[in-house]
Amino acid sequence: MVQSIDRAMKIISILISDENKPSWPITELAAATSLPLGTLHRIMATLITHGLVMQEPVTKHYRAGYAWIEIGLRLLDKLDFRHVARPVMERLAQEVEESIYLNIPEGFDSIPIEKVDSPLIIRIAENLGERIPMPIGAPNKAILAYSPKQEAERIVSQVLPPEEQQAFFDQLTRIKQAGFAVSYGERTEGTVAVAAPILSYHKTVLAALSINAPSFRVTEDRLSLLIDAVKKAAAEISAKIGSP
Repeated sequence: MVQSIDRAMKIISILISDENKPSWPITELAAATSLPLGTLHRIMATLITHGLVMQEPVTKHYRAGYAWIEIGLRLLDKLDFRHVARPVMERLAQEVEESIYLNIPEGFDSIPIEKVDSPLIIRIAENLGERIPMPIGAPNKAILAYSPKQEAERIVSQVLPPEEQQAFFDQLTRIKQAGFAVSYGERTEGTVAVAAPILSYHKTVLAALSINAPSFRVTEDRLSLLIDAVKKAAAEISAKIGSP
């Protein structure tokens, strides 16, 4: 073990150990770490240089620096959320007895990267990795509705004729207000898809979670159930990857 790194992490652990003690004087840190004051001062100076520790200008006490927040947020954004989403998708598939898909945006398309099949014999089965043009289907509309306005406008302007764009934007506005999207047979005839967005810590859209079902199984009452279920599941995945 590298001694300097070990000592630095011990200091950080102490600085964040007590939520009622936001900052520490150097003497208390020395007592808690059993480090000589000279050694402690040198380590603290290095940690301050990298933003990992900050010193209060008046009291001269030390606290954890804001760089840790930046590091944490970057790690959250890089988290492979498929591993987080999978158990939620499996539970949702058993709950609603329909096929569950996870789509990510990729340019002018989306790509399904994970699925859990319905336990029923008659079910919707689509291939992973196939590109789906952005205006088509509930997952894509959920993604577009929660994308930055300029990005959504750029995509829509390229994939829809001008006379169809305003009505489509109006639809995206309603989707964002409601928190979900529904589509009927837009990709596969005789199917219904219900989707909700998965959001990052920064509230940017990472993916869409969808329930895909044969239309003959989706009554008006059942549609309401599916909408509630997919919204709750998408919100759960978002929360697990750090979305407030």
